[in-house]
This record gives sequence, C-alpha cells and structure tokens, in this order.
Amino acid sequence: MYRANENNQNSFLDFNQPLGLHMNPNNRWVKKAANIPWHLFEKRYSSLFQSNTGNVAKPLRMALGSLIIQTHYAYSDLELVAQIQENPYYQYFIGLSGYQEEAPFEASSLVHFRKRLSFEIIMEANEYLINPPSETNDKDADDKDDFPPSDVASQDSLESKEMIETDKKNIGTMMLDATCAPSNIKYPQDFELLSIAREKLQEMIDRLCSDYGFQKPRMYRYEARKNYLGLAKSKKRSRKKIRKVIRKQLGYVKRDLGYLEGFMSKGYALLSKEIKLMLTIYKLYEQQEYMYKNNTHSVENRIVSIHQPYLRPIVRGKAKAPVEFGAKLDLSIVDRGLARIEKISFEAYNESTCLIAAVERYFNRSGYYPERVLADKIYRTRDNINYCKSKGIRLSGPTLGRPSKNAIIDKKAEYQDNVDRIEVERVFSLAKHSYGLGLIRTKLENTTLTAIALSIFTMNLFKVSLRYFLNSNKLLQKCLNDLFEN
Repeated sequence: MYRANENNQNSFLDFNQPLGLHMNPNNRWVKKAANIPWHLFEKRYSSLFQSNTGNVAKPLRMALGSLIIQTHYAYSDLELVAQIQENPYYQYFIGLSGYQEEAPFEASSLVHFRKRLSFEIIMEANEYLINPPSETNDKDADDKDDFPPSDVASQDSLESKEMIETDKKNIGTMMLDATCAPSNIKYPQDFELLSIAREKLQEMIDRLCSDYGFQKPRMYRYEARKNYLGLAKSKKRSRKKIRKVIRKQLGYVKRDLGYLEGFMSKGYALLSKEIKLMLTIYKLYEQQEYMYKNNTHSVENRIVSIHQPYLRPIVRGKAKAPVEFGAKLDLSIVDRGLARIEKISFEAYNESTCLIAAVERYFNRSGYYPERVLADKIYRTRDNINYCKSKGIRLSGPTLGRPSKNAIIDKKAEYQDNVDRIEVERVFSLAKHSYGLGLIRTKLENTTLTAIALSIFTMNLFKVSLRYFLNSNKLLQKCLNDLFEN
C-alpha cells in the first residue's frame, strides 16, 4: 500500500526546526533537493503498489533520497540509518517534516528500496535531470507548475532551442565509451567453485535428513575438504595438480547431486531457494566437466559466482585488471558533461554495435544529429563510418586501412578531438572513485542494475548542483561589483 505526499514538506521553510537548531538554507543538500522533481516520480512509484491494504510504504523521496546519500558516501545500510538519524540536513533531503531523533526506517528497508526503484525508474529520473521538459510541456502536464526545472538545466535547454532555430544541420558533440562496473566477488578459481558447490549440496542433504529422519549418506566430507585445502594452501600450483583436484571435486559434486536426485524422486521437495541454487550447481558442474574433458578454460555463459550466477567475465585488457566480473555498460556524454547509459549487459558484447543506436537516440531527443562523435578506435567500423558519413557526422579517429598519399589530415581538429575525448575518461574515474561504480556490493541482479544507475544519476545530480552553485556565485559577485562601482 502506498500514499503519496505523506508529509507536508514543500520547501525549506516548511521544515520544522526544534528550538536551538539553526539550519543553513544554502546548504548543499538543500540545494540538491531543489534539483530533483520528487512529485513527478510519485505516480510512477505509486503504480508499483497495486494493493490498497496492508502497511503503508515509505514515500518515494525517503527511498530515493536515502539511496542517493548512500551512493555518494558508500555507507553500509546500518551506517546510513545512523547518519540520517544524526544529520538534520539528511532528514530534510529525504523529505521529513522536521528534525527527529529516532531513525525514520530500519536498515532492512533499504533492500526493499533498491528492489522497488528499478533501473528504468532511475534512468527516467536521470533523463529528466539531463533534459528537463520545456515550460509548455509543464503547463500541459498535471501538477507541474509548482515545481519548475532546475535553473542550470532549464538554461541549457533554452540555449539548445535557440541553436535548433539556426541553419546548422548538425549541432553539438557526443562522447561514447564503454566500461565495466565490477561486482564485489572473489576471483573465481575452478576448484574453489566446485568446493563451494559441494559444501552447499551437503547442507541441502543434511537439511533433508534432519527434517525427514533419514540416515545421512556417506559424503566423504573430510577427504573432500583435505583435497581442496591441499591445493588452496600450496604456493606452487602445477597444471597437473590442478587438474587432479578438479577431477576429485567433480566426483564429489556428482555423488552429492545423485543423493539429492534420489530424495526428489521419492517425492521429497527442496525449498525454493535450494532449487535455484541446485540448478546453478547443475550448470556449474556441466561447464566444469566440459572444460576438464576438453582441456579448455573457456565456455559459453561461464558461471563465476554461485551466489551471483548472472555475472560473467568481461575481458577488458587493462593493466590493473585484464578480466573484470560485472556489468558492461556504454556511457554517452553530452556537451554539459552529463552522462547517460546507452546500453548495459552482464554478457560481454562489442561496444561498436552501440554507436548507431546511441546517435539515433540523440536525434530523437534533440531533433538534430551531433556535429561530431568522439569515440575509441573500436567504434570505427565500416558500418559506423558509413553511417556517420551519411548523416554528416565527423567520427573521431584515423581512417581505416593504409593512409592515402593525397589524404588531407586536419591535425588540429584531430588533436582537439583527442583532448575533448578525455572528458569521458574523467567521468568514468569520477563515477568509480566517488560514486560507487568501481565496486558494486549488491547481490541480486535487479539491485545491481539499480546500484549502477544510482551511481550515474547521483554523479549527474552533484554536477548540476555544483554548476548551479557556481552560477549563483558569479551572479552574486557581479551584483556586488556593480554595487561598489555605483
């Protein structure tokens, strides 16, 4: 059950401050709250609650605001609740009617927040932050007159409209690049994955035997554990020794799977979470058996984590981490330095296939194609080059094949493209070091996508707030200078 507008806080003046507490209306969190159209997402959020009975859910502003604070400071769930309980500016940001000493929610509620605020909802909020609707659209929509877009975003949208009215066919610059958001998992080892699978199967067998009074079958726990530790603790791991341990662990896993199949054939069912885990172990066993018999280290849809089977190895070729385990995503950067996710997937893909779709979305949003696209060499395929040429777009980078003797190379423009393309690398670095994209700690597939979307949205929100703060300071400085001159 959900009720919109649970409290009456509409502005900073409505926030109830107890006697002796003086809050600054120019605080950064007060400014950031003004840049988010909370009520525009109330309808979308309220549509997730179909039932009109039951406990009333926490409002959208509390859920989204708490996750924004957590994303920026990388707080744990328990630490985030403690910080909100102690900080009145945080309480204003999440929409409380006044300062209160008790915690507004429990730490376990954050799991529900991440599940309800899906990747699509966060990306809609991010799109509004980058491209707020015009004033005419605001008048036609319901309840939009009392919450105008942020000053910085509205100014940029007005400037873009003025540019559209000019005779230029292509306007602006789009930067495109791919990265990986690694998840917080241990580096996968084949023999270690099989050992973990064996232990999980043993726990299932023990649970069935204790619930139904069966005699526990022989599972050779001590020998299997000793076999695993013999390789895990050794400093030198030869190829022959690794294959020997994998063969032993495959046998243990196969025996335990046979025990569970025997129980299930007699009508004894597993729990729902045990069934999902068992299916994952089945697939893991098939992959490991295939790689062992075929003497290879690659297999399609390879499982690298039993508890997060949706993760895949993403080969990046970087010096720090040649292979990362997480979601691969393509980011596009517009002229104002704000980012949007063009494509995201847990499966490895060739990022060059995203360029045409990203450019077409740019055209649908603005009504014109970009003047130039700054991207890596991997994006310079023949299809992409021919497409950009047909649309009058200059794609950065050298031409394919051997350079012609009569080719005219604009070295100044090429150098400027390389300088401007550094912005996308700067965005990656900022998102990974300051907004949690460098290490995703969530466990479920949908909450992992939400965490990635929150990193990009929070980074854009802080950029918009900072730009608004700088513009307001420039305006104040100009007014002071005019005052002193007069």
